[in-house]
Amino acid sequence: MQIAYMIIGGLIIGFVVLQFVARSKMKNTPMVDDHEKIMTLTDKNFQQQTKNKLVLIDFWAGWCAPCRMMAPVLNDVASELSGNQFVGKVNIEQYQSLAQQFKVRSIPTLILLKNGKEVNRFVGIKSKDFLLQQIQKQS
Repeated sequence: MQIAYMIIGGLIIGFVVLQFVARSKMKNTPMVDDHEKIMTLTDKNFQQQTKNKLVLIDFWAGWCAPCRMMAPVLNDVASELSGNQFVGKVNIEQYQSLAQQFKVRSIPTLILLKNGKEVNRFVGIKSKDFLLQQIQKQS
């Protein structure tokens, strides 16, 4: 019986160590500069920037490691969009009213707007191919 407790204890300790290592690596994910085609959305320019366009909006925060992981993916998506398709970003710390308006409960949350109306929503890390497919479905 003691051997079973020792094995279970060892597994628990191993799991805790792996969690700690994973979290420390995520926290150290560097910030990536936004692509030139990514719009920074604010409460003042939001209506104008999303009107008559298809916009994938990233609700994010600087302290959010998964948000930092999504930044290069969104840069790649933005570089492949053309015409009336855009990527926009809303910093929820600076523009809490927009996060509340769209009922953003966790981040990263990606909302696809067509002519200012929500047509789809994705929570968590998504791939470039997935996001491009979703944008093309709405075009």
